[in-house]
Amino acid sequence: MSETREYRQLRFSRPPGATEILLVRHGESVAARAEAPFPLVDGQGDPELDANGHEQARRVAERLAEEDIAAVYVTNLRRTAESAAPLARLLGLEPIVEADLREVHLGEWEGGEFRRHVTEGHPIALRMREEQRWDVIPGAEPTEKFSARVRAAIGRIAARHPEQCVAVFTHGGTIGQILAEASSSRPFAFSGSDNGAVSHLVVHGDRWMIRRYNDTGHLYPGFSRPPEPLT
Repeated sequence: MSETREYRQLRFSRPPGATEILLVRHGESVAARAEAPFPLVDGQGDPELDANGHEQARRVAERLAEEDIAAVYVTNLRRTAESAAPLARLLGLEPIVEADLREVHLGEWEGGEFRRHVTEGHPIALRMREEQRWDVIPGAEPTEKFSARVRAAIGRIAARHPEQCVAVFTHGGTIGQILAEASSSRPFAFSGSDNGAVSHLVVHGDRWMIRRYNDTGHLYPGFSRPPEPLT
């Protein structure tokens, strides 16, 4: 009598030589005020985290502390360094700066103006969403340039860490661009990542695989209702 074979559903495993990248959006930063623009670093707004953002960073650290993370990356903007600090301390790692994963440059809308114009429904903000391009904003970074620097940065990180997992603390627009590249989706399809959320990318050569997007289980229990501040 022949033996009956069973075939269970397969679970994903990292391909040999691939790199797992945990993309963490920085914690919430301080509110923008017209009378007190954010300080600039290389022309880009550089706000610090607010109390809620620091609590988000602490919870991210707790969530990721048991992962086998080989390196922690940040950008040259301090909200990512402040967000990464709790995890880096727990893991005993010194964060590595990858400046090309900084946020898209918003031109004349830097320093906090972007938030104000989007909130107030500025016509250019509406056009930006309709056309799915940041560079309709006066002086903003061209879409093609943003795409090229982000893709190059991910390629460098993957090349440094084959068969390893790394945590990358970066920005909402940058995460959106990375995942749009990975999925060949519309440019803004993934632009709504929450502060402190974790997305999961696996890079295997030219193949980018999205495993998770906007995981906030460590922050909020719900799905559709707006989250309350943690502090």
